[in-house]
Amino acid sequence: MSRTIGDFVKGATEALSQAGIDGAARDARLLTAAALRIPADRLTLELREPLDAGDEQRAAEYLDRRIAREPLSHILGQRAFFNHAFTVTADVLDPRPETEALVLAALNTRFSDVLDLGTGSGAIIISLLAARPAARGLATDLSEAALAVAGDNATRIGVADRLRLAQSDWFSSVVGRFDLIVSNPPYIALDEMPDLAPELAYEPRMALTDEGDGLSAYRRIAVGAADHLADNGRVMVEIGWQQGPDVAAIFKAAGLVEVAILPDLDGRDRVVTARKP
Repeated sequence: MSRTIGDFVKGATEALSQAGIDGAARDARLLTAAALRIPADRLTLELREPLDAGDEQRAAEYLDRRIAREPLSHILGQRAFFNHAFTVTADVLDPRPETEALVLAALNTRFSDVLDLGTGSGAIIISLLAARPAARGLATDLSEAALAVAGDNATRIGVADRLRLAQSDWFSSVVGRFDLIVSNPPYIALDEMPDLAPELAYEPRMALTDEGDGLSAYRRIAVGAADHLADNGRVMVEIGWQQGPDVAAIFKAAGLVEVAILPDLDGRDRVVTARKP
């Protein structure tokens, strides 16, 4: 009797579990569905079907890549974030659920012009523009490859006509003032890098760490915010869960007011927000 799709899913789950991967059963199902080129929610209906040799080879290749700790989003080519699926490559940070706290915080304020510093995949600003059809935005990144990914996502999700892209080292190429500035900057300190999950080795290093204390990006954002925010405009940044007091102090020292630290859905400090007086 030929091997069934269900047999492969079971074996893949065991292999992923033995490799120490959390959510092994979920990853096994998603990888198998991707290899079969079917929606993941249809996989249950196919479990008793025989597994085609070509599909099995492709599924095995996906499985080997995941066991090597390549991020699931890189293998699948996309990541679900907020209300959309975003193209993800090794050129951009993998959008994470905790970053949705930044999007939610931004949507609780009024804005018509938004600037996203270090946009990566564009997940933050594209989510904001999709939710606010009258808003326009500028997304910057130092990486041309990242900007290409963001541009592709903007086109697919239907906001490209309201989003400009610019290669920039933080504010270096930014002209104008904005109601809202958002950023998920590199905030992992250099001495924390060796302890990170193996999957992060597949992501761009400059999107993860500032090669210092993890706070240098916030210092640059705080200094530049005054010149690029409209009066009463707001700046909102994602932070590491232990960085709230330090980032809040940096923003206050730059003359920003109404500085607040907001939690993510797990209750950990995740966003610092402030207003230009």
